[in-house]
Amino acid sequence: MIIGQASINLTANVLSALLGLGCVFVFTRLFSPHEYGVYLLGVGFASVISVFLVGWFRNIILSGHARNDGTDVRGLVISGYLVCCLTAPIAYAIARLVGLDPVAALATVALSVAIGLFELTQDLVRARLLALSAMKATLVRAAGLLALGAVAALASPSGFLLLLAATFAYLLAVFVQSRTAWRGTSFKFDRSDFLSLAKTGLPLTVSLTLLAISSVTDRFVIANLVGEADAGRYVAGLDLVRQTLMMPAMSMAAAFFPMAVQIHARQGDDAVRSHLAECVELLLAVTLPAALGFAAISSHVANVLLGPEFRELAIQIMPILAVAVVFQVLTQQYLHASFLLSGRNSFYLINTASIIAANVILSYVLVHLFGTVGAAWARLAADVTGFACALILTRFAFRVPLPLGRLAPILIAALTMALIVAALDRGLHVGDLTACAILAGLGLVSYAALAWVFDIARARGRIKRALALFRTRFANNDIG
Repeated sequence: MIIGQASINLTANVLSALLGLGCVFVFTRLFSPHEYGVYLLGVGFASVISVFLVGWFRNIILSGHARNDGTDVRGLVISGYLVCCLTAPIAYAIARLVGLDPVAALATVALSVAIGLFELTQDLVRARLLALSAMKATLVRAAGLLALGAVAALASPSGFLLLLAATFAYLLAVFVQSRTAWRGTSFKFDRSDFLSLAKTGLPLTVSLTLLAISSVTDRFVIANLVGEADAGRYVAGLDLVRQTLMMPAMSMAAAFFPMAVQIHARQGDDAVRSHLAECVELLLAVTLPAALGFAAISSHVANVLLGPEFRELAIQIMPILAVAVVFQVLTQQYLHASFLLSGRNSFYLINTASIIAANVILSYVLVHLFGTVGAAWARLAADVTGFACALILTRFAFRVPLPLGRLAPILIAALTMALIVAALDRGLHVGDLTACAILAGLGLVSYAALAWVFDIARARGRIKRALALFRTRFANNDIG
């Protein structure tokens, strides 16, 4: 069941990532670095506000809605969300304080509300393990952004219009999924329930909001110290890394977390630890080779996908950011399960505080010393700090397993693959697109062979079972 759910989520997010890469390809050619920087600063700020708007409801959806035992928390969720949206004027004022102009600030606040509603809708669907429905909305949102963004660029290549295009793309995705997620919801506001929800959700909301702030701190530091154009160039490379590497991890975690809650509730601690050990092995087996392989071919990727004005900086920062993603994934998509299962919401806050403190301090120091490239090193150091802090905190919450004996072969195989790819790249004299295809193919084949040799994530048994199932179905079809 884990593989099935994760496969559907992975398919959706791979397709979404491809559309996202299409956005990067198109937008970095149609928009100037300054206007694209305005858009990316707006998106970063909107992501922070949207996390604040929906953070209160994450645990109640995962712990209540995911049980699928008849409990309906949707009325409380939507009414509470509408109350939270009353903070929009405050969000506008803060957007102005961080440097967004009035029209961009308005578009940013609208985008934050749309993102929040989309994320709530997705959380409700994923909690019930309706991966196909979540996939549909994900693809509609990604395709909508690409299409509407291209229209905005042709009309007037401004960051403001691109922010509006993103807002409409999210609302369209909510619309196509609203029947599945919200049908039969009874809209009601219970003051006591809402206050109780606010009290229990405050630590998680604050920590998630701070985590979102830490993820966008570097772009605002660059905009303040260097300029919006350099912020646009930096985030173009950052988004390219995240679009490529984060989606597979998020796809698996979308299946891991609800299943972990169900297993913990029904079968107890030992069963969920066995489940989590399998989860972290699968997570690292996908994320680490993808990150190291991407780092090895990042110069070719930048030349293919980014506009000419964005490439030079991206080539310098993308290998650093790719390694940072590994620590970010392990922290957010695995170690945070410890806090969820133990109900220690305050630990989210502690962990996030360590990340944001490291990111803010190091960003200012390293950007001053090394320019925009320093922000990438600051992000890597902050993510390593966050991972170490979260690992320590799990010792005082639910003790999630970290099976080093099963993870070590993944590290060996991924490093070997990356060295093979880098060695071939030195003697490869072809165009960037051809180089990407050849090197990515070589990396995939070499890692698959090493995964078979080391039996990473029980690859041999899973492949044999898949082949046996295929033969059985094929034989049944022949008989029919």
